[in-house]
Amino acid sequence: MHRRLMLAAGMGALAAPALAQANDPENTLFLELKDGRVTIQLLPDLAPRHVERIKVLARRGFYDNTPFHRVIEGFMAQGGDPTGTGTGGSPLPNLAAEFSQPARARFLRGVCGMARSSDPNSANSQFFIMFAPAPSLDGQYTIWGRVTAGMDAVDKIKRGDPPNGIVRGPDRLRTMRVAADIR
Repeated sequence: MHRRLMLAAGMGALAAPALAQANDPENTLFLELKDGRVTIQLLPDLAPRHVERIKVLARRGFYDNTPFHRVIEGFMAQGGDPTGTGTGGSPLPNLAAEFSQPARARFLRGVCGMARSSDPNSANSQFFIMFAPAPSLDGQYTIWGRVTAGMDAVDKIKRGDPPNGIVRGPDRLRTMRVAADIR
């Protein structure tokens, strides 16, 4: 669809097919943080390989107890590196970019993107959640989800030191689960 819909939560403009997935347990993640549960709607229509990777790693427990190692006030919280250094990843191969054109999806508050190095095809396990819009990321990083509930818990993640946001004694992602797997 070419028509964009503004999401009621004010978290971004996404193509209409994304709304159909809103209540799909197979495309919903629950993150447990120190300050509460975060619900993320996965967006396989935008990034099918990245969504599949996130689900595979969540199902393996890969993300459990990983730190939010880089957190920049007014920008984003980054996690998904078990080493906490920003250089680690999963044993799975890197993913090719699945960048969305800004007409389909933009990096706004609550949007989840995949971290990468300067190589556009280097995403692996690290991800970030936006605190605020960042138009400079549009079309440059893969969008794989958006927070639909619990952004208040994301807002309480411990911030890092300027300018690079490296966090000393970081908060941790307690667990990440696919909703379909919770009994």
